[in-house]
Amino acid sequence: MSKAENSPVGPNTAGNTPSAASLYLARAVGLHLEGKGGEALLELERALAARDGLGGETLVEIHSAVGFIHFERKEFEKAAEGYRKVLELEPRHPSACYNLALCLQALGQWQLAIDRFNEALAVDPGRNEANLGLGACFLQLGEAREAFEAYERRLRQDPELEEAQLGKAVALQIQKKLPEAAEIYWHILDHNPRSEECLSNAILVAGELKDYAAVKQFAEQLLAIRPGSPAAAEGLATVAFAAGDHEKAAEWCTALVDRAPNCFEGWFNLGIACQTAGHHEKAVAAYSKAFQLRPEEPQLLINLGIAFQDTGDIEHAREAYRKAVRLDPGSTTALWNLGLLLEGQGQAAEAQQVYERLIEQSPDWEEARFRLGYTRLLLADYRGAAEAFEACLSKRNDWLEPRLNTAIAYWKLGELQPAWDSFEKALALQPDCVDGLRGLAAIAIDRNTLEQALELHLKLLERGERTPELLYNAGLLFQKSGEPAKAVPLYEAALSGSPGFAEALINLGIALQALGREDEGRAQWRKAIEANPELAHGYFN
Repeated sequence: MSKAENSPVGPNTAGNTPSAASLYLARAVGLHLEGKGGEALLELERALAARDGLGGETLVEIHSAVGFIHFERKEFEKAAEGYRKVLELEPRHPSACYNLALCLQALGQWQLAIDRFNEALAVDPGRNEANLGLGACFLQLGEAREAFEAYERRLRQDPELEEAQLGKAVALQIQKKLPEAAEIYWHILDHNPRSEECLSNAILVAGELKDYAAVKQFAEQLLAIRPGSPAAAEGLATVAFAAGDHEKAAEWCTALVDRAPNCFEGWFNLGIACQTAGHHEKAVAAYSKAFQLRPEEPQLLINLGIAFQDTGDIEHAREAYRKAVRLDPGSTTALWNLGLLLEGQGQAAEAQQVYERLIEQSPDWEEARFRLGYTRLLLADYRGAAEAFEACLSKRNDWLEPRLNTAIAYWKLGELQPAWDSFEKALALQPDCVDGLRGLAAIAIDRNTLEQALELHLKLLERGERTPELLYNAGLLFQKSGEPAKAVPLYEAALSGSPGFAEALINLGIALQALGREDEGRAQWRKAIEANPELAHGYFN
């Protein structure tokens, strides 16, 4: 062994000289401390380009720093790329996996973020904040049960952590476990009454629980913190709706849409408030705004159709209902409203088609079947009308209207006995039913049972019925029974209500002639010819 090999070795001054990469990294730290993130990134890029001192550990640190600064600058794609490079070099890096998960969460890549949060927990089971990220991502995916479990894990370590409590309450709220969610919101507000997010959620939960006193309390708290808060305005509108104060509800809904003009629910509820308060033009305007935001909402179109009807705009009402039916062919409300509108406008054939669709979808809907029968009656489809009304009666034997209409349908078909039976059943249901008596009287005339017809007409007269037609028929029956003296005042009463009633004039003349009052009789005939010149034909025969 040589002497030199046994000599003591002094410090290696060359080994204490910082590498180029370290110098760049040091400058990057200094710049970042000065708030110069962009310049710090340039130094980190120079460090990555340097060959001197760029070992694995330093490279990991530089990529991690790149990710950190980009995340801080909300450049999440670039931040994620930095952390991915760290993980390529060191797959079980204690913080890179968690930080990458945060980047993915910020980018809205919920499932990828969940996978990374789980990896971060696998690498470092003590990194309990990863459960907060998991909970938030599960909520975004609508997986409330999984979110609840993640927040529960976080709360085991820190039971009073507000962020985890709030997330847990939201998860319960989504699962419709409203009392449990409310208890947590109330607890948070006891400790932090200025939590805006908690107040907003508490307003919603209290509304669903119909605890309107709590809604009012939380909404007013929120307004004190955040004047003009949409959530507070919506809450106070809910309170007003519940109290039946639709004017006040309209005021709060107006405040809501002023603050949040793209809030569909605000415009929709403003329409409801105005409509219920009788401000139909304003309701149309509000629903129209809501329609611009969400044109494919069937219930909105139904409400808009009703509002148009309230303003007398039948054409736009009909179009709104038709759009609602196109969007939701199974909407019985839209079909029903459309059918009634068409029927009311005299479009019986179209209304009939709508009612037929309703019956196909809801065979037990008795009112729809009744309207179907009625439109068939209007369209002279008497057999179809009778079938529809009989179907109504098979479900409700004591329903007067279809009983009467069944009788009319059979009468129009010339089937007098079934018609008579139906009118009698109507009278059994309601003994003072004038329509039933009138129907029996008409059938008695058709059957030429004069005595019975006269008896029925007299019953109608006793009940105060004084139409010209009824008076005329009663007079005609007396005349045919050989009692012209009793016929005359009835004809005269008919003519007082309808002076141009030609048949009454002619028969009054005949009755007067039979009583020996020839001049008076001829005077009535002259009036008849003046009222209807066609009666002159055949006079000389």
